[in-house]
Amino acid sequence: MDGHLEEQIEFDPSALNEDEPALGKDAQSYTASLKSSILDYTYENGRRYHAEITGRSYWLPNDESELDRLDICHHIIVRRCGDKLHLAPIDPRTTHRILDIGTGTGVWAMEMADQFPNAQILGNDLSPVQPSFVPPNVRFEIDDVEADWLHSAPFDFIHSRFMAGAIKNWPRLMRQAHASTAPGGWVEFQDFDMRFYTNGGEYQPSSSPLDVWCTELIEGIKSLGMDPEPGPSLERWVEDAGFVNVTHKLLPIPTGTWPKDKTMKEIGAFDLMQFLEGFEGLSLRPFTTLRGWKYEEVLVFLAKVRQELKNPALRLQHNLHVVYAQKPLQ
Repeated sequence: MDGHLEEQIEFDPSALNEDEPALGKDAQSYTASLKSSILDYTYENGRRYHAEITGRSYWLPNDESELDRLDICHHIIVRRCGDKLHLAPIDPRTTHRILDIGTGTGVWAMEMADQFPNAQILGNDLSPVQPSFVPPNVRFEIDDVEADWLHSAPFDFIHSRFMAGAIKNWPRLMRQAHASTAPGGWVEFQDFDMRFYTNGGEYQPSSSPLDVWCTELIEGIKSLGMDPEPGPSLERWVEDAGFVNVTHKLLPIPTGTWPKDKTMKEIGAFDLMQFLEGFEGLSLRPFTTLRGWKYEEVLVFLAKVRQELKNPALRLQHNLHVVYAQKPLQ
């Protein structure tokens, strides 16, 4: 089924009169794939980035500021999904092996471990930034998900999110996920759209700082050969890979405290916070290294973007795509 917007977010007029809020296992959890070269981080413009492995470079930093932002994004998505870690109808009684692709801070994998205490959960990522002390049924490994998957047994559930701009060949990733899913098992992919629009459905004018920011970010990511906007294509890719019972949900995410609904207002406040605090990390490498901006130019420009983003009268939002599907029994 095609993704359609799940709901219209109602505007709270009082938002125009308020300021925006300022808002275990130890080493055994890591596999032998963790080598000393992985810890040879690179630094640009005061931000830390993961070491390049298998010739891959990534545009987002992996320092503490970025990890904090990712944890805020985790909270946003869980709240937006009705306080659920997943929407796929997986059964704890039959879900014994779970894979979290691009696990990041590992927070999703660790929370899933509490809900699925009888399942073994594996999280992989390019950077070894996950905690050392984790639930006994969780382990992390350093891996490139675009390399060949060499898992010893299939998974009952494969989960992926925040991979926009991280994957060069999505159809191949889907085929590998299909080959690594047990018959009857499920996959779920969650990703944000990178462009904002107003509550009325209109995109911001091309001359606005926010729209320029989105365009520059998207073009910078494309120059790495990666897809910055996979959300609208996720449904087609999972179908092409052979999955069935496909569901595509399109969930609007408000930015700012303009919504009237209390939960949406909370989500919007956290979304605004993660952007205001994360703009530099999101922008510096794509704008400077990939698009040729000067560091000082980026900082001045981001001040204008922040000012626009904080305007509740614009009723800004962006979309979250959630696609889940099942591997046939035969």
